[in-house]
Amino acid sequence: MYTILKKLMETESFIPHGEIYELLKSTRNPDRKMIEQIIEKSLNKERLTPIETAYLLNADDPEMVQMIFDAARNLKEKIYGNRIVLFAPLYVGNECINGCLYCGFRNQNKDIVRKTLSEEELNRELYALTSKGHKRLIVVFGEDPMYSPKFIANIIEKIYNFKNKRGEIRRVNVNAAPQSIDGYKVIKEVGIGTFQIFQETYHLPSYKSLHVHGPKSSYVYRLFGLDRAMVGGIDDVGIGALFGLYDWKFEVMGLMYHVKHLEERFGVGPHTISFPRIEPAFNTPLANKPPYPVNDYDFKRLIAIIRLSVPYTGLILTAREKPEIRREALELGVSQIDAGSSIGVGSYSQKDQEIIKKSQFVLGDTRSLDDVVKELAQNGYIPSFCTACYRAGRTGQHFMEFAIPGFVKEFCTPNALLTLKEYLTDYATLETKRIGELLIERELSKIPEQKRKILKKLLEQVEAGVRDVRV
Repeated sequence: MYTILKKLMETESFIPHGEIYELLKSTRNPDRKMIEQIIEKSLNKERLTPIETAYLLNADDPEMVQMIFDAARNLKEKIYGNRIVLFAPLYVGNECINGCLYCGFRNQNKDIVRKTLSEEELNRELYALTSKGHKRLIVVFGEDPMYSPKFIANIIEKIYNFKNKRGEIRRVNVNAAPQSIDGYKVIKEVGIGTFQIFQETYHLPSYKSLHVHGPKSSYVYRLFGLDRAMVGGIDDVGIGALFGLYDWKFEVMGLMYHVKHLEERFGVGPHTISFPRIEPAFNTPLANKPPYPVNDYDFKRLIAIIRLSVPYTGLILTAREKPEIRREALELGVSQIDAGSSIGVGSYSQKDQEIIKKSQFVLGDTRSLDDVVKELAQNGYIPSFCTACYRAGRTGQHFMEFAIPGFVKEFCTPNALLTLKEYLTDYATLETKRIGELLIERELSKIPEQKRKILKKLLEQVEAGVRDVRV
């Protein structure tokens, strides 16, 4: 293990700006044969090199773009099958000491309503979420000293201990400020799922101009935040960039160099990559008019290119996007989405006129969880609430040992069907249940007979009232 503290003293990052500029310049106008070779490598489930990703980013010809789209669909099916993992964000508090010009939570925003959930309010939120059928959450915090590692750990413990008849949360991921190594150890002890940090923009000049004060103004400290998490024992980490702050091609390259860095230093890359676009936010002019807006076509391109560049990494598409673009993007390699989401602090249990003033941004997809489950099933996807890998210890490097060869599908399809059966039995509307049961029957018919018999017995257990059944 390299010396993390020494690395943090360095002024240089592992995002080589000059090299990225040169790669994006030297790979312009790639020929069809080059793109075909790169796609073939990706379909063999090998991570692409930065120059190979740069070629895909510069494949602007519509026919080449279509090749990339088709390959991304193919690769996603090979590794993850047709399942889509579902989760919900839970905003615990929006106090913040940072000055990020694009964020509704920034401390200069004096008109936003500041709020941190009390224990009673947290329980009300959990009751609302579990009553809908959610099993996976990502808890979100502003950056403020009050949200200490102990505070975060205490929230996670309370969530895991909460029960609502058959309802419970089985995996808690975290999106919070970067911590110290010791801070991560405190959070690790209570059974965190994934710790997620978005660099926002990997372009240093843009980063400096957008983060005017507060702890987040340190580009390097944030960049190495997940290194400290890994040293602290958290082996499931998530990275992301907020698209719209700088050129989207540069940001994709930044994400790929971040993957490369984690793999080289720790032997395992990120568990997930997120790629949100800036959405409007209350009293936040820059969010309403981002400096580098990404149109829908390029947004779909960057999703497909990320999918091909890191074949074995989960891709998260959030409810920032409208339903229409989410439907189209799902085909390009997305493996996780949130559904039935509400991002105001306290907004699952209580709807009020000031909800926009408690939210970080405006959501594009406000459909219910049941509506999303129904549509996914209608379109041939398996809605999954699975948490089996996390609880069986298949995380970090162990997860990649399964994921890279493509074995994830062997575990995930049965567990996805079992968690879908739970949802259909306990929470679904009659129409969603009808559509979901038809999907389960179709999926069972694709499974070899011996495995099908085993899975049928497990499904019968779920129908009989046994919960948390998994392979």
